[in-house]
Parts: sequence; structure tokens; C-alpha cells
Amino acid sequence: MKTALSLTTILVGIFFLGFTCSNGDTSKNRSRVLIHTTYGDMIVELYNETPAHRDNFLKLATQGYYDSLLFHRVMKNFMIQGGDPDSKNAPEGTRLGNGGPGYELNPEFIDTLIHRRGALAAARNPDNVNPARKSSGSQFYIVQGKTFTPEELRSMEERRKMQNQQFEFAMVMSKPENDSIKQAYTNAMKTGNREVGMQIIQQLEPQLKAALDKYRFSDEDARIYGSVGGAPHLDDAYTIFGQLIEGFEVLDSIAIVKTDPNNRPTTDIIMTMEVLD
Repeated sequence: MKTALSLTTILVGIFFLGFTCSNGDTSKNRSRVLIHTTYGDMIVELYNETPAHRDNFLKLATQGYYDSLLFHRVMKNFMIQGGDPDSKNAPEGTRLGNGGPGYELNPEFIDTLIHRRGALAAARNPDNVNPARKSSGSQFYIVQGKTFTPEELRSMEERRKMQNQQFEFAMVMSKPENDSIKQAYTNAMKTGNREVGMQIIQQLEPQLKAALDKYRFSDEDARIYGSVGGAPHLDDAYTIFGQLIEGFEVLDSIAIVKTDPNNRPTTDIIMTMEVLD
């Protein structure tokens, strides 16, 4: 059996790479939005734990921003994505997914919200051009997903920790209480002082270990992913701001439609939205 890399080993790799390159019951009074589609209706409930994303989605839905837009990206056993304003009346074959309202949202990662089947989450640009993991101002996806075995989830935990180590390293460094450490690390990077760099990495290891521990699946998360299903590899990397509560059969119908090489449905799937409460 392969042994997981130690945190220090991982962070040393990052260091050397640098030389070369609210209170209360939030479940109450949740807003609901009805999404009309070519395949039927879906109702999503918005989380109060992610107020910026909730309010933005409600604002756009109320303004009619989403009306006549497409579910432009569909992947079976994964998710359906929409909200690109460029998709309105887009000619057949047009590659979509880069449009938005002209702004992004800061992430609102909540450890208890996971990418279970039906999760409503914000799409975003990848880490290499969006290291802060800011959300698209309008594009969203709804998870169809699939089920996972305990072995698959354990393997995914290690991959998630590896994939997120650089992001969490930057987050720890950005804490105000680590300003002096950050300055020392920056100086070590500039001068190539590996000994000081190693000392800093070891000093930060407890904080980094705690940060990376969130990429482990709780027993309840594992139970959900093993029975209900979802897309666990996206947890703690994309903001989840709601949950599908009605219309799962519509989600499944959309997720299996025929698509082109860019995962755009060959027949347009048009949406309109209505805020229920």
C-alpha cells in the first residue's frame, strides 16, 4: 500500500518550486427559486450560510437576467451548467462559458455544505487564472453526480489534499498574524536561502495540517456520497449556495441529452426563473 506524503515533504516541494517559477438557525426562511426548463421545472432552495451568493442569485433571477439563457454545459453523472449571458440566442456550435455580468464574487466556503446530488454551486475560472477562487457573477451548476465507494473516497482525499496544498499555503501565509513569517519567507525566496525556507515551512506545519484536514470526508459525508451520490472532488473549492429540492427527474433528463464536443447540448435547453419566496 502506498504511504501518503508527509505535509513537510509536500511543502518543501512548493518551496523549491518557488525558486524556479453568522449565528442562529440558518435553515429557517430559506428563499426558493423555480427554474423553468425545456424539460420541466426544478425548485432550488438557497442557503443563508452563503449570503452574498444567495442575494446575487435572487437579484439576477428577479431582474430576469437568466430568462432565455441556456444550460450550455451538460455532463452525465457530473452536473448541468448555465447562466452564461452569451448563451442567449447563441448560434448552434458556439462555444460558451466565458460570459458573465462583469463582476465576480468572493468565495463562501462552508465545510458543512457538500456537493451532494442536487447541490447548487457557483461556476468559476480555474485556479491558474483565479487563485482566489472567486465565483462567476452569474454562472452556476447543479450536481447530478454518482455514488462512490469508501476506497474511492479515501483515494480522493489524498488527491484533494495534494491539489489544494498550494492554495492553503497561500491562505495561511495571508493571515495577519503571519505577516512577519510571510516577509521572512519572501526574503528567503528572493535570496535562495533554503535553510530559512525549511525552518519557515516547519514552523507553519501545524497550521497547514489543520487547514488541509478539512479535505477529509466526515463519516456523514462519506455516507451521503456512498448512497445519494454527488461530486465530492469539488468540495471546499467551489462555493455551494443552494440545493435542488424538487425536479430531480428534470435534472436527470437534462444530464443525459446528446452534446457536442464542448458538452453543449445539441438541442437548446432554455431556462427562465421565478423567485417563489
